[in-house]
Amino acid sequence: MLENSPACRFCEAGLEHVFVDLGLSPLCESFVKPQDANQGESFYPLKVWVCSACKLVQLQEYVAADEIFDDYAYFSSFSDSWLKHAANYCAAMTKRFALDARSFVVEVASNDGYLLRNFVESGVPCLGVEPSWTVAEAAKQVGVESLVRFFGRDTATEVAADRGQADLILGNNVLAHVPDLNDFVGGLPLLLAPEGVVTMEFPHLMRLIEEGQYDTIYHEHYSYLSLVTVQRIFEAHGLELFDVEELPSHGGSLRVYAKHQGASHAIEARLGELLERERAAGYDSMDVYLGFTERVEAQKHGLLQFLIEAKQEGKRVVAYGAPGKGNTLLNYCGIRTDLIEYAVDRNPYKHGRFTPGTRIPIHPVEHLEADNPDYIVILPWNLAREIARQLAPMVRGGARLVVPIPSAMVLEPTAEAA
Repeated sequence: MLENSPACRFCEAGLEHVFVDLGLSPLCESFVKPQDANQGESFYPLKVWVCSACKLVQLQEYVAADEIFDDYAYFSSFSDSWLKHAANYCAAMTKRFALDARSFVVEVASNDGYLLRNFVESGVPCLGVEPSWTVAEAAKQVGVESLVRFFGRDTATEVAADRGQADLILGNNVLAHVPDLNDFVGGLPLLLAPEGVVTMEFPHLMRLIEEGQYDTIYHEHYSYLSLVTVQRIFEAHGLELFDVEELPSHGGSLRVYAKHQGASHAIEARLGELLERERAAGYDSMDVYLGFTERVEAQKHGLLQFLIEAKQEGKRVVAYGAPGKGNTLLNYCGIRTDLIEYAVDRNPYKHGRFTPGTRIPIHPVEHLEADNPDYIVILPWNLAREIARQLAPMVRGGARLVVPIPSAMVLEPTAEAA
């Protein structure tokens, strides 16, 4: 084990191998208020390890989770495609597992109620468990009952005692966000009804590695997950995976389905097929995890070359979106207002603030209408198609859209922009 290296958050083996080191970065959702613009910020390492024993890729807990998620700036409802994804999920789960007014659904990390409000509208009793008071308040305003609490064994026991066990427990993009992975997963079987189902969605590590999605690494993401490792973690806590779906969201995600060991849900063939694909690609050995740093450095150099050449040619460059992943990219690449003048975002919480670390000003999207930039870099590149439709008038006016991952690429105008 290397000097001062941590222990694995799942199996507690000593960590010996660095997956990638992105240097120092501030918390990616800690947008700087105007009155704090002359104040310093705290920067923390983005050094990611891989466990040679269980193959969990992980970041140390440099900042306590309650500090990160107390006053949180991410609101799910500002993405139209994500709202559609949530509505489709609720309809599919209701049909597949026969959910009705007698059922009980619990969402862990329920954010602003963007998903559970679909169950509320269809008459399925539900509860959101959300650690951030800012987004939980927004959920309550749309009729979603929310418990402001971190999820783990204690919360699971409390909810089960007060409300009964859940027929469906879901968590979208939360499994990667928990520092105490064993407490979190250990709480799921305590709350789950005997024939209940757990679904968890998380970015797929295979997509991160194969497509160079280094910007999805930030302090809120403590773990980076493959199917083989998630299966190992769930089995350690008495849960058995029985199905998996590959999703396009967040640059490529998995939705896993789990049950109590011995419950009646049939194991689907696609689970075994994906496990075999991962093993064949090396995700149960160490080889696939090595060499990622060199690829990331090449991506950084390519993006900087594009931006510097654009500046030298007298082009004006701005950014669309100020997502967490964008702040990892901006800080790792050292991109400030000399290369990107400003960013726009649909979330009013961010308006008038500055990106953490790089201090790029953030304006409403309408700011673009009064401007005439040459290039618009789409920082939430996973939503590039949705954003391209929104920006079609800008493209018709001559602006060019750029995605930065896996490499800087100017998008061809879409039919909507033609």
